[in-house]
Amino acid sequence: METNKLDRHSTQFLNVAIAQIAPVWLDRVASTEKVMQAISEASEKGAELVTFGETLLPGYPFWLASTGGANFNSPLQKKIHAHYLSQAINIESGHLQTICELAKQKKIAVVLGIAERASDRGGHTIYCSLVYISQHGEIKNVHRKLMPTYEERLAWGPGDGHGLRTFPIKDFTLGTLNCWENWMPLARAALYAQGEDLHIASWPGGDHNTHDITRCIAKEGRSFVVSVSGLMRREDFPVNTPHYEEIIASVPNTLANGASCVAAPDGSWLLEPQVGKEGVYLVELDHQWVYRERQNFDPVGHYSRPDVTQLVINRERQNTLKTKNN
Repeated sequence: METNKLDRHSTQFLNVAIAQIAPVWLDRVASTEKVMQAISEASEKGAELVTFGETLLPGYPFWLASTGGANFNSPLQKKIHAHYLSQAINIESGHLQTICELAKQKKIAVVLGIAERASDRGGHTIYCSLVYISQHGEIKNVHRKLMPTYEERLAWGPGDGHGLRTFPIKDFTLGTLNCWENWMPLARAALYAQGEDLHIASWPGGDHNTHDITRCIAKEGRSFVVSVSGLMRREDFPVNTPHYEEIIASVPNTLANGASCVAAPDGSWLLEPQVGKEGVYLVELDHQWVYRERQNFDPVGHYSRPDVTQLVINRERQNTLKTKNN
């Protein structure tokens, strides 16, 4: 019995928490406090990694579909967007500092979806970003979504390949993608090629998003796949939100129903989609499962043909300004 207990704390096993919560919508400070509560709860449950949904901090741009987001030069759209910018996360200003400090204190790694107001792009455009914070409280990666989906392009700019990277965590190699990026074959392949065997897919929420692609990626990559979603219900819109009445007028009772889930490397469910409720769910991963499934298929190893097809990745952080010293 003692041997088994020790084995459970070996590098072979990883306890991953899925924090399926709603933001305090478009309120950076209050949403940060809620994220920190979830990190503490995950740590108390024994998690070594905790994950959060797409742009959970401080929220997804749900107003676009309900207020005519595509109306050009609309004073209403400009005012709501200005509020979104004011509440977005600027990493350089220290907006993630308290979360980093908590991660270090609790010795827990964090994958967090943020609406990032990026200083290196002038500070006035938002990017849908996934931040990876190590167990030492260090920001190791900021991946900006390559292509915002449909109406998201009215609120977010397109990202770049700088964050298409993987990171070791115990025996696992972790990689992340935002929402419909998970449907982009080459983005997935870029992570597979770097040894990914723990894939974090971050979503605003919805079983229509997570149910099929989660198991598809698990089977294709022979990897664990954690699909982590946010929640958004009509009651989650704070009444003090600017232009609350206009935003709430035509929204349904549920805009994002969660459906966070975890698939094993053979595509089977470790955690079936959790629909409609907040919670911090814990799943234990066994890295040996990856090895077993790679026996008959490894997409970038023995079952690949790099002499026939290869992928090129541009990791340069895109910027409109390049300076040259004389």
